Amino acid sequence: MKLFSSKRRVAAVAAILFLLLFLLRPGASQLKSRIIASVSSGVGRSVDIGAVHLRLLPWPGFDLDNLVVYDDPAFGAEPMLRASEVSAALRLTSVLRGRLEIARLDLTEPSLNLVRGDNGRWNVETLLERAARTPLAPTGKAKSEPRPAFPYIQANSARINFKNGPEKKPYALTNADFSLWQDSENTWGVRLKAQPMRTDLNLNDTGVLRVNGTWQRAVALHDTPLQFNLEWDGPQLGQLTKFLTGNDQGWRGGVLMGAALTGTPAKLQITSDVSVQDFRRYDITTNQGLRLAAHCDGYYSTTDRGFHGVLCRAPVETGLITLQGDFGPAGGNYGLALSADNVPAAALLALARRIKKNLPEDLEATGTLRGNLTIEKNASKLHLDGHGEITDFQAASATEKAELGPASLPFRLTDRNSGVTSAGKNQSSKNAGLKMPDGPHLEFGPWSAGNGLATARGWVNRAGYGVALSGETEIAKVLRAARTLGIPALQTTASGTALLDLQVAGSWRGWSGGSPGFLGPQVTGTAKLRNVRVALHGAGGPLEVTSADMELLPSEVRVEKLTAKAADASWTGSLGMPRGCGTPEACEVRFHLSASQIALGEMIEWARPRLSARPWYRVLESSAQTSPSFLASLRASGRITTERLIARNLLAERVSANVNLDHGKLKVSDLSADLLGGKQRGTWHADFTVEPPAYNGSGTLSGISLAQLAAEMKDPWIAGMAKGSYEVAATGWLAADFWQSAEGTLQFDARDGTLPHLSLAEDEGPLRISGLSGLARLHGGKLQLKDAKLDSPSGKFDLSGTYSLKRELDFKLARTRAGTAGFAITGTLAEPHVAPLAGTEQARLKPESSPK
Repeated sequence: MKLFSSKRRVAAVAAILFLLLFLLRPGASQLKSRIIASVSSGVGRSVDIGAVHLRLLPWPGFDLDNLVVYDDPAFGAEPMLRASEVSAALRLTSVLRGRLEIARLDLTEPSLNLVRGDNGRWNVETLLERAARTPLAPTGKAKSEPRPAFPYIQANSARINFKNGPEKKPYALTNADFSLWQDSENTWGVRLKAQPMRTDLNLNDTGVLRVNGTWQRAVALHDTPLQFNLEWDGPQLGQLTKFLTGNDQGWRGGVLMGAALTGTPAKLQITSDVSVQDFRRYDITTNQGLRLAAHCDGYYSTTDRGFHGVLCRAPVETGLITLQGDFGPAGGNYGLALSADNVPAAALLALARRIKKNLPEDLEATGTLRGNLTIEKNASKLHLDGHGEITDFQAASATEKAELGPASLPFRLTDRNSGVTSAGKNQSSKNAGLKMPDGPHLEFGPWSAGNGLATARGWVNRAGYGVALSGETEIAKVLRAARTLGIPALQTTASGTALLDLQVAGSWRGWSGGSPGFLGPQVTGTAKLRNVRVALHGAGGPLEVTSADMELLPSEVRVEKLTAKAADASWTGSLGMPRGCGTPEACEVRFHLSASQIALGEMIEWARPRLSARPWYRVLESSAQTSPSFLASLRASGRITTERLIARNLLAERVSANVNLDHGKLKVSDLSADLLGGKQRGTWHADFTVEPPAYNGSGTLSGISLAQLAAEMKDPWIAGMAKGSYEVAATGWLAADFWQSAEGTLQFDARDGTLPHLSLAEDEGPLRISGLSGLARLHGGKLQLKDAKLDSPSGKFDLSGTYSLKRELDFKLARTRAGTAGFAITGTLAEPHVAPLAGTEQARLKPESSPK
């Protein structure tokens, strides 16, 4: 009853005191210096406060404006802590005893600088050591006592910056909520939740960092017993690599890292787990997730700032990858051993699918990885050693119809340049093969993937990789094998052999020049092709390469000493094509080709689109579908020469032309040829992107023998020399369609000729031509002459009429002298009929012009 009365008296006194404070509201400004002195004494740093406001509700205390806790000058001039608003709640029992004791501090959006000095110590170490030496009661002390209690400190939306001396590092923690309290007589606790960030980069998915821990009182900080749990949950792997290295390395996945720290800073035992969910490269998507995980144990010592007794294990299906050893700070000594035991090749393939594009979906692999690697550094000397192999390795893809192995793939780790190349050591030839890099790298091979495939040998290091392929191989198998391994290769049916000396190199860099994009493998070297047959999509026949020397340079592909057959013509010459232009269709092929003879009709027929096969359920469709001509996807330019060009019955010799093809649109310029004893110069265009294809051309003719023209037409109906110019446009794949659709003009001028089938008088021989000139128009399958002039010993005439492609004649030969008539010429070119017009002399056929 006495105890109950005592509590009632205390409550009454507190109520009276609270009422007096509420009514009188004593000013808090006179307490400012006292509060500054108290805080400064507690932290051992100079303190400044902008203003102090007394607060009675909901709990007695103070509101502090612009609290600044200055740092030790040895760590820099910037304040250690800055907070615009601080709420300090007073412990009521201390107020009743006549002293100020803070029970709780709430900091709103404070900024805390953690600084590492030149001596390796942090600016918070003295504060922690000072707190350990100060005889404070626990934050939640159960009974009243003279000792002040350690306040419960809480911060919301804080920012924690990290500095190295006066230099502020880009790393920081934002949106940080943390709490600090004294848990018991000798134990303090801390809790933190924050988002890591970098001030020099735009990061938006770095996850959440959580820290829970306790530490105990000790004379020196490195002897402080502590127990902490850390968790970094949800950072996106690309953002994490950008946070740590400054660049997004191009990897994706959700990361979870957890660690438990126990012991003292002098010997801190660490147990950690790391996992990456749905690991993949940024430009690879898959429905099957891949989880990478590892568990590590070890301890860290602040004495030498090194990790010791490290043991990491990563189970891989039925196998295990283990890493163990010691390593110190950056640039220090270390020794690590990595081992792989019974790791299935299928698991390696699952990883490869997420770091290498274009691997076939049905690619399967068998085999087992075993190996041991050691990495040691002592006195600035690095030594690497180790070896292993993938036994009974075999890979197969049904879609690519490819099978590699079975064979064993050996590898070894070294830090020396072995100088080994794909064609021998220390070569000085134009293509010296693959040289091993300087510095640490993993060498593998030699490895033969199977019958008909070249031998491979290569290396891998932290920057990239290189593979050498050498030996004679079958073209079809090596193309399928390349596609199976994700190396871009022609999607075509090819057969034949090649002697290879190739190097495949690539980089692990995920970002280049700030732009995303893993650099694909680049193939360089030489290949000697023999008896290669390539089926071209949409062409009327294959391309048969008897022999060729191919050179793959970083910027272009060259083909020299080419001997090939296509479109019933034998070709020789050279080709060149730039690399790095995206797709083969975007690259322009440059060529210089020669042929002994070209048949124009066979060439057009070879390039003509073919009917594509239809599935059985589409047999009732009214029209068949055609595959587009291979010309539609080709860009090429160069020069073509041939000794003989045959266009139906017309023969042109010593033909040369500049040819440009751009996705089905053809331009033939500077076309020159010896034609009918004279010369032809012209330019032609063809558009194969429309159906039927369209043509147009123009040119000049000089020194043409009309007798040779008649001989090509199998009828000696004319003789003499001629010149002229032409323009013509037509459509169609066939010659008959071309001439039937042709529209154009022919400006002609013939001299010193004869028309053996015609005579204008009984006592005259064949009609002689001193000059024949005019303009002919080609239309509707007929050649129309109007106002042509014929000058002969028999007189001067105006010539008009038509000549059809069936060699039918309908002409009028009128004398130009007034008052005289002329002749009508009908029939055919081989058997013309001549009749006089009214008032003219009789004209007749020469007997020798009659059909035999």
